[in-house]
Amino acid sequence: MVVCGDDALAHRLARELHEVYGERVTLLVPAPPEAPRAPAARTGRALALFGRVTAAVTRTTGSGAAPAASGDGGEPGALRVVESAEADDRALVDAGVERAAALALVHEDDETNLRAALTARRLNPRLRLVIRLYNRKLGQHLETLLDQAAAVAEPGLDPEKPDAATTVLSDVDTAAPGLAAAAVAGTSKVVQAGGLLFHAVDRPPREGEPPDPGLCTLALLSATAGDPAGCEGSERSGDHGPRLLPDDRTVAAATGRAAVTLEAVTAAGPDLPATRLAASALPVASLFSRRLRWSLAGAAGAVLALALASTFTTGDHPLHAAYLTLLDIFAIGDPAVGEPTSRQLLQILAGFVGLLLLPVIVAALLEGLGTFRTATTLRRPSRGLSGHVVLLGLGKVGTRVLARLRKLGIPVVCVESDPEARGIAVARRLRVPTVIGDVTEEGVLEAARIHRAHALLALTSVDITNLEAALSARAVTPDLRVVLRLYDDDFATAVFRTLRTAHPTAVTRSRSVSHLAAPAFAGAMMGRRILGAVPVERRVLLFASVDVAAHPLLDGRKVADAFVPGAWRVIALDGAAAGRADHARGWRLHPDRLLVPGDRVVVAATRRGLAELLGRGGRSGPAGEGGVPDNSVRTEAG
Repeated sequence: MVVCGDDALAHRLARELHEVYGERVTLLVPAPPEAPRAPAARTGRALALFGRVTAAVTRTTGSGAAPAASGDGGEPGALRVVESAEADDRALVDAGVERAAALALVHEDDETNLRAALTARRLNPRLRLVIRLYNRKLGQHLETLLDQAAAVAEPGLDPEKPDAATTVLSDVDTAAPGLAAAAVAGTSKVVQAGGLLFHAVDRPPREGEPPDPGLCTLALLSATAGDPAGCEGSERSGDHGPRLLPDDRTVAAATGRAAVTLEAVTAAGPDLPATRLAASALPVASLFSRRLRWSLAGAAGAVLALALASTFTTGDHPLHAAYLTLLDIFAIGDPAVGEPTSRQLLQILAGFVGLLLLPVIVAALLEGLGTFRTATTLRRPSRGLSGHVVLLGLGKVGTRVLARLRKLGIPVVCVESDPEARGIAVARRLRVPTVIGDVTEEGVLEAARIHRAHALLALTSVDITNLEAALSARAVTPDLRVVLRLYDDDFATAVFRTLRTAHPTAVTRSRSVSHLAAPAFAGAMMGRRILGAVPVERRVLLFASVDVAAHPLLDGRKVADAFVPGAWRVIALDGAAAGRADHARGWRLHPDRLLVPGDRVVVAATRRGLAELLGRGGRSGPAGEGGVPDNSVRTEAG
């Protein structure tokens, strides 16, 4: 496996492939072009991240690649770090792309990933490509283009098979649902799988009673999960963290322990059409002020009254009488000389109404023009706003989370210091109230109505800014739900413990984009269809769509026999099969239901369990839950 990049996602992805799936990994990192032979600080960070992993460092120069360092024992070359100024042909060849099974291009720059993907597909048509792109439309076209290129280079290659597939993912899109759910419901455990919607719910412990065995229990939380002095997933005396995918006997014995259960799987409705949001963005209701609307209504009533009076006094048809009245009002009718007195009086009254109507028409035009002009500017939070989510930061992550929240119909107030930020245009288009200002300055959070907010989402790229915003918000509203994006793991752990100790009744969550996205990228590199990831304290449960025919551990077995506690569990049938009549208990499959070739099932699995199910990299170790360990690596809390 080759991972190309040098940020938190690249490091976490390489570590997960090596430690969880047992793969040999080459990490291709950029080196300063002016000093290709000098030790780069980023390489030191990459090696330090892997700790005990044996690594070899290779620096690419003009004359080729030469090994610069090796580990101090263990399996040689288990992890190799290659430095290169650019991800060009030479660097990819030195990284072993021609012989690799999969390549992940996770640079933050879309253009860099695109160029490297085209080069890699030319070097190895059978290479499985996983590309990180922010531009979703470009990603759709790129998948088709690269799969077609592989089919042309290898005529016998099936692009639908996992060994030639191109998968374009966005770390932001992968993490956005979890961040939005954490702000709205205090949990990020929401996964959409084709036509099914999975909602994992944290259930508090019941005094002296085990969790409900009738529910599908995904995990039993650690005993320190509700301890303000502890930390999510921390190990204290007798507590070894959460137990993932426990069996019914373990659930029944877990008295007084909180659990994560799969509460419901329902048909997921289609995405809201763009026209719905566009219609709500048009300020039709507020086009005219109330005073102007009453003025227009009064003028219309006067016209109607004059038309009726003309009909009764002259005997004209109502339409003809209304026509003459309008001509008189706009002073374009003939003078009523020689006509009855009633007609002359009505003409004078109509002219007077016309004089009154003229300023009303001018005011309507000016007010309507002003309303449409303000429609293109940022709105300010209204005074009566409450129950909203304050979203701090409108970068790549904040923009996608904002779109997700608005699609769910959640009221949002944005705070952004840069008026030219990426998400300002989105906030303007969606008519979302936005405060332009530095959140560290006094009065900015107050302008966002933080004292009436439901939650705070601090998603800037600066840890200190997010922390300061959280502390300022908690000073105003101690029980406010806070979701922080923090990068440094030790710093995030200290922040989490301190905030939960200071405010034990409030909900505090710390999330990282790389932490939420890395399992999906790793699963795509393994050639599986990863539907989503559910964080459970410091560990992760993966939801994958698996063809039964391709896996002997599932083919020909009953649902009950295919369940390995602590490793994997069949949740439901995927796609169109989910609506078949063999669901004996709603969405859940009957334990005696036989899995046959042609079935595609949704599987909840630990990362090690999924590796063993795939038959790749399942490493032996101390027996964990059900004999399959899940000693997942320590993750960023941010």
